[in-house]
Amino acid sequence: MGRNLDSKCKQCRRTGEKLFLKGERCSTVKCAIVKRNYPPGFHGPKGKKRMNIYGSQLNEKQKAKKQYQITEKQFRLTYEKARRKSGNAGENFIKLLETRLDNTVFRLGIADSRAQARQLVSHGHILVNDKKVNIPSYSVKTGDIIKIKEKKRPVKLFKNLQEKLKNKEIPSWLHLDQKEFSAKILHQPEVAKMNFNFDMQMIIEFYSK
Repeated sequence: MGRNLDSKCKQCRRTGEKLFLKGERCSTVKCAIVKRNYPPGFHGPKGKKRMNIYGSQLNEKQKAKKQYQITEKQFRLTYEKARRKSGNAGENFIKLLETRLDNTVFRLGIADSRAQARQLVSHGHILVNDKKVNIPSYSVKTGDIIKIKEKKRPVKLFKNLQEKLKNKEIPSWLHLDQKEFSAKILHQPEVAKMNFNFDMQMIIEFYSK
């Protein structure tokens, strides 16, 4: 599968927003947006370009796509799936993105970033209903139980996980059992209670042309 090999910090600087692609580093003063809050380029900071409506819509789409760490094809197919479902297309779209297995692992705090979560899933560290699932785009459902594979728990990455999760804010649609290294999907994400740094309506308008 194709991957975006651009520097993660440059991706944030190009969109002008923190996309939290590098885990804990993004919350420190080392974050590129804090140190150099302007688009990457040889000539340094310049005045912001005035964007037309299409440019603004494209920028919002790029922010969301990069934040969820998926390809353009996956992003477009997810939108088409959301559009075909009954109800609000924007809310359906968010729910489909949020319930991806890699994003769920990230939201639980098991991984520091979505890229790391994708790697954990791809390498077979994660079980869904006691079955190995190595497909990052797998869509979790209400009642599903997500676990870290028992044989993988001694891995260095998980050694201090319980301590790390103590201060982790878990979304209300997930329940995490820190002692058992497992989590349950309580219900579908409630979009109205979630905060995003992109405009979903502009993304819908972009794809509706």
